[in-house]
Amino acid sequence: MADSGAPQETTALLGGDKNQTDDGVRGDKIRPNVSSSVTARASYRNSWHALRDLDDDVANEPNKERPGMPAKSYSVNADGTASYLSPLEMGRHELYEMVPFAAVFGMQKKERSLSQAFASFAGDLDAMEADQLEFKKSRTHLSDAELEKRRSHASLLLLDELEFDAVMVTSPLIIAVAMASMLQFLLGYNIGVMNAPASVVFPGHSSGSWALAVAAFAIGGPFGAMAAGKLADSQGRKGAFLIDMWIFLVGGLLQTLAIDMYMIIAARFIVGFGSGFCSVLVPIYLGELAPPNLRGMFGTLTQFALVIGILASDLVAFPFATEEKWRYLFSITPITSMLLLLFSPFLLESPRWLLGRDRSSRKARYIIKILRGLRYDHEVETEVSHFVSASQNQHCDGSCENDTVNSGVAFTEMLMTPKVRTLLISCLILQMGQQLCGINAVFYYSTSFFEGIIDNPLLGTTIVGAVNVVATYVALLLMDSCGRRTLILWSSGGMFMCCVVIVLSLLGYFQNIVALLAVNVYVSFFEIGLGPIPWLIVAEMFDAKYVTTAMAACSQLNWVCNFVVGFVFPYLNEYLGPYSFVPFAMVLALTFIFAALKLPETQGTTPEELMDQLVRKNSSVVYHNMNIEDAHNNPIDLEWKLAMEQLKQEDEAAMESGSYNYGFKPIEGVQPPASGSDWQSGMGH
Repeated sequence: MADSGAPQETTALLGGDKNQTDDGVRGDKIRPNVSSSVTARASYRNSWHALRDLDDDVANEPNKERPGMPAKSYSVNADGTASYLSPLEMGRHELYEMVPFAAVFGMQKKERSLSQAFASFAGDLDAMEADQLEFKKSRTHLSDAELEKRRSHASLLLLDELEFDAVMVTSPLIIAVAMASMLQFLLGYNIGVMNAPASVVFPGHSSGSWALAVAAFAIGGPFGAMAAGKLADSQGRKGAFLIDMWIFLVGGLLQTLAIDMYMIIAARFIVGFGSGFCSVLVPIYLGELAPPNLRGMFGTLTQFALVIGILASDLVAFPFATEEKWRYLFSITPITSMLLLLFSPFLLESPRWLLGRDRSSRKARYIIKILRGLRYDHEVETEVSHFVSASQNQHCDGSCENDTVNSGVAFTEMLMTPKVRTLLISCLILQMGQQLCGINAVFYYSTSFFEGIIDNPLLGTTIVGAVNVVATYVALLLMDSCGRRTLILWSSGGMFMCCVVIVLSLLGYFQNIVALLAVNVYVSFFEIGLGPIPWLIVAEMFDAKYVTTAMAACSQLNWVCNFVVGFVFPYLNEYLGPYSFVPFAMVLALTFIFAALKLPETQGTTPEELMDQLVRKNSSVVYHNMNIEDAHNNPIDLEWKLAMEQLKQEDEAAMESGSYNYGFKPIEGVQPPASGSDWQSGMGH
């Protein structure tokens, strides 16, 4: 094999030429060929024979780096700019650019696929480079088995390094995730908190006033979602976090100390405002703090926090859903908010926001250093370059204060592009289906719905909350193996059948216990499809630059439909009686038909498809010295290895010349002790 220290230039899959490098040393470079198949790795072998003659002395050129040390990896773009990144840093750079700055439930598959795609891409470059060097030395190519072994070994090494971020979690990042999860917990808690105490809070209230109190939560939601983006851009992510904590505190106190239903309605609006606020802020904040391959996991954690919040509201209702203690039920919100405010000094500002305002920000660099557990300044600067490049790629061109403007421009651009417009409409229809299917009618009103069906309605509600948590975990497992369209079809179809069973049970065709089981199955089917998929496909279907804009539009429509269900269901239950779930069944039937006929399969891009994208994306980039195994080694370890080899060579040379000191010769410059010295004379006494 060729000496790894020889300067090398590579970039992709087919073709090659001889060129002069920046160091004046000749070497081959290969540009990505978009027309070539990334899976036909052996087919590129014949292209080398069409190259111009390669000089044998190229492989024997003296290394311009330190002798015996691997040459430093770098790449040159079409505009002539050079980027001095190792293969690992190049991979992380691609992840930053292609994974949106948002923590979304279930996005782990896309993150893993991207890591696998780049590892395979870089492994191909490494194998080609090794083949070139071997051809320069011996005029023979590596065998197919040698190439595959080299490619596989390099890919696995790089993939292990890329996935190391998934286990490298620092304490500041853990604190940020914990506090963000608590905000999502409050969102879930306030979704379910009005379910149990409907008959004990100011007894005698009308069904209309209670429906308005429940629905006021969804009225405040879209206003909070709109305000979150603007305040996060102007006050910073941490500043917006603090504002949201105060909103929850004020709304929770008003609800706890309310003197009548009007005050409850006002408090619910404020709490809903805070909930809409955090539904936008939390994914952005965690997405900008977390490395790319942890954003999906953090989105999953916050989703679990939300459904656990719903379950907690049911559990706390057992001791407190009484006419004397219902205020304790509402006090959980202000107490949690106060605890969050006490720990708020430990929150960090988003480095992306700081760099968007000032690319030379020392504070951003300090935060990146402690978030990632970095030790050296050059590592921090590399991470800064990832943030800046990804921000430019995702429609944040220099100043995050312009994000709102960019969002409007991006939305117009999405509507003007036929393919993107179709995807956007599909996402909006799924958001409508998610809310108008009636899921929040269960979480808002299941206790009153179960009255007359089971002896303890609150127990039925709690069972539904527990099933919701378990179903969320099942959904996480299914999303790794099933297509998104397939899950939507199963979800909407299963929920439709459950609605039919619920109606038949209420009409007396089945026992009441069947209605309880049907509601739980209904919730389970929701969580495997219509619950997470409408949000997940936004992150999977759109380019990173459109994700934030698409999510904002989806969030607004989602909250509007949430209000409709929350306000209308008491009237449906009153006037339709056992047929109250029929409108939801109709929505589910339409959703099923749309998914079957119009919704494209969105299981997520495979590693092979992503690798094709990487080839096209980097078709004008020239990579140099893509030796992954050498780059994988610690430079300090290499220094020690070289030093030990040098000492070994010196010792062997001394043995051959007969001058090696085996330990029997006196050390030069040290005189032996004279006879009759003090220690000898001391022995005689």
